[in-house]
Amino acid sequence: MTESIQVVPANEAPWEHLQSVFGDRGSARYCQCQRYKLAPREAFSKFPAEERAMRLREQTNPGTPSADATTGLVAYLDGEPVGWCAVQPRTAYPGLLRVYRTPWEGRSEDKGDDSVWSVTCVFVRAGFRKRGVGYALAKAAVEYARSRGARALEAYPMRSEIGEVTWDEIHVGAQSIFAAGGMSEVSRPGIRRAVMRVEF
Repeated sequence: MTESIQVVPANEAPWEHLQSVFGDRGSARYCQCQRYKLAPREAFSKFPAEERAMRLREQTNPGTPSADATTGLVAYLDGEPVGWCAVQPRTAYPGLLRVYRTPWEGRSEDKGDDSVWSVTCVFVRAGFRKRGVGYALAKAAVEYARSRGARALEAYPMRSEIGEVTWDEIHVGAQSIFAAGGMSEVSRPGIRRAVMRVEF
């Protein structure tokens, strides 16, 4: 029997479905996809997980299909919420712009260009991995960014040939899923990471 994967913008999913994906323990529950959203001088140690969840709820506008904006996509496998992908204009990630070197090293990029979008997280629930959900999310992210008027979409995944990668590291996605979604490697800022990009 073929499994059915559906991906929808997070504002079309109920809040309870997002929290089912993030789970009740582990890195996803702890982060609530706020790692790249932290403002200057903010740190996870300074505010509780409940506040991070509140921020995610405000950012995603769950259960509001008429909302003008959301911050990601939710994947369903045979109707069960199982995956999350963060995709927005690159400028929407203060931490990405300020702290992380991967998107910028060896390239001349305008950090203020909001026509370039980024995928910063691809997460699939335990028990539902290796069933094509990550691939579906990466492909849907490309189509979503294109439909929202992006000029380009980037991702900053782990390189699959480097050997063992922990689930905490792989939150940025594996290079293979973005390649299958139509993105190409544009730089390799380190041994373990690549920058993938598609122009629209």
